[in-house]
This record gives sequence, C-alpha cells and structure tokens, in this order.
Amino acid sequence: MKISKYVEDLKAKSAAELNDELVAAKKELFNLRFQNATNQLENTSRIKEVRRNIARIQTIIAQKAD
Repeated sequence: MKISKYVEDLKAKSAAELNDELVAAKKELFNLRFQNATNQLENTSRIKEVRRNIARIQTIIAQKAD
C-alpha cells in the first residue's frame, strides 16, 4: 500500500529530517488553505491528506523520542 510505504520511509529518517518534513508539510497545508479560501484549490481532498501526513510525522517523532 502507498501509505505503509510512506510510513516506512518516515521511520527510516532521522529526527532532524522528520522535523524538516514536518515544517514542509505545515507550509504546504498553509498554502492549500490559502488557495481554498480564495477559491483556487481544485483538489480539496489534498488538505485532508496533508493533515493526516502531519499527524503521521508527529506520531513517529513521538515514538523516536521514547
């Protein structure tokens, strides 16, 4: 599955790389919300996908902190 491959890739990254990935995902979410507010966003399901990716990244960061 595509999601499990993404999670495996995240688990292989270091904490610094995960933080960079998190910042990039949050910037993408901001841009998607901005486009949505100005009615320029065609694929609104991308917002949900990015939010879930942010949660996945944060979960893996928490797991590595233990």
